[in-house]
Amino acid sequence: MISFLGCIDLTIVNTAAPEIQSDLGASVTDLQLIVNIFIVALSMFMVTMGRLADTYGRRRVLYAGAVVFGLASLGAGLADSIGWLIAFRFLQGAAGAILYTSTGAIVQNAFPESQRGRAIGALYSVNGVGLAIGPLLGGVIVSALGWHWVFWINVPLVAVALALCSFSVRESRNEQSTTGVDWPGLVLLSLGIPAIVLAFTLGDNWGWTSARTLLLLAFALVALVAFYLVERRVADPIISFRLFRHPAFLTALVSDFALACFYTTVLFLLPLYLHDVRDFGGYATGALLLPCTAVMAALSPFVGRLTDRHGPRRLLAVGFTAFVVSALLLTRLTADTSLKFLSVALVAMGIGWACVLGPATVSALSSVPERQAGLAMGSSWTFHNLGGAIGLAAGIVLYRTHGEGTSGTQAAMWMVAGTSLAALAALGLLRRRTSQ
Repeated sequence: MISFLGCIDLTIVNTAAPEIQSDLGASVTDLQLIVNIFIVALSMFMVTMGRLADTYGRRRVLYAGAVVFGLASLGAGLADSIGWLIAFRFLQGAAGAILYTSTGAIVQNAFPESQRGRAIGALYSVNGVGLAIGPLLGGVIVSALGWHWVFWINVPLVAVALALCSFSVRESRNEQSTTGVDWPGLVLLSLGIPAIVLAFTLGDNWGWTSARTLLLLAFALVALVAFYLVERRVADPIISFRLFRHPAFLTALVSDFALACFYTTVLFLLPLYLHDVRDFGGYATGALLLPCTAVMAALSPFVGRLTDRHGPRRLLAVGFTAFVVSALLLTRLTADTSLKFLSVALVAMGIGWACVLGPATVSALSSVPERQAGLAMGSSWTFHNLGGAIGLAAGIVLYRTHGEGTSGTQAAMWMVAGTSLAALAALGLLRRRTSQ
């Protein structure tokens, strides 16, 4: 239920973007920041919160994150300017880092390895329901009550989720951790990763060779190099760089990066296409996105069972193949494209999403001991967030360069098709490396 909150918030906000643009006078860059500042905060705190959850208790940290998420949602709904909305979205993202990492680690700890894929599939099925309800619910709410309520809806959901968790979630932590939290490493990582995300988010607006963009990238490089040097010397590092030699861990990172690159770009640009090019309102836009998220929700439990039986690799290959098909269909969008054609493309996207999200998580968790589940989730989701931020930034650059509207949307879809093909190739290389 708590993980559900972050997912429903993702798709509701994308559906509400055209109304926010009209009401607050937001530019495309402002809309990008509303989405990406959430990702910046996720990137900043994901590994940190995973480590804190492992050390101090996953249930305790999860409760704190849910409360902050509810308060941030209340503030976002009250925002009367782009600046305030972006600030509260940052707080939502910081809390979302807890929701994503803690829930996955709690599920991993609660089930034996033989049932883990099925359990994670069930978790992402619930997430998929949130994604499925989000566009339609967002359209209804925006049409009936205004965009503010797409944030306020989270407040009662937080209250219900906390009540449910108080009866069903037991406390768990890494009992073998005796060295505490590596705060210097956490600070360096929490500065370096978001600096990269911000540089890619604002680089097109500032200029890719401007002093601000180059300084931000240089700062990120210095922070991450310092992080690497610190982690080599501590007894209990935040990220064990030996994990990067593990094909299953690398498979998870590649998959998460490419997955987020795909869906953040598509879910940001399609509502603009449907609103600006096709002149659909909020309710219709939400309904038209439903085939993708509903298919993802319906398939996730089945994919979880297949993951338990056969492992994640084949499902990941199927998923990225479906993404390529979806993206190639979306490159054909015009002002007169039939809704049936669009629905087929979105169904293919939903199949790909279901076949990548859960199996990638299983791949990440299988590469570490159970006591480091929060760390594995945090690392995996950090690459997920990087993929989302960099993919969305690249997609928007192409969208603007090609004149926005239909041409810009088509150009961005070619980009995500190429990213998915590259992911397929990388997974093939990793599979060959494992067999050797």
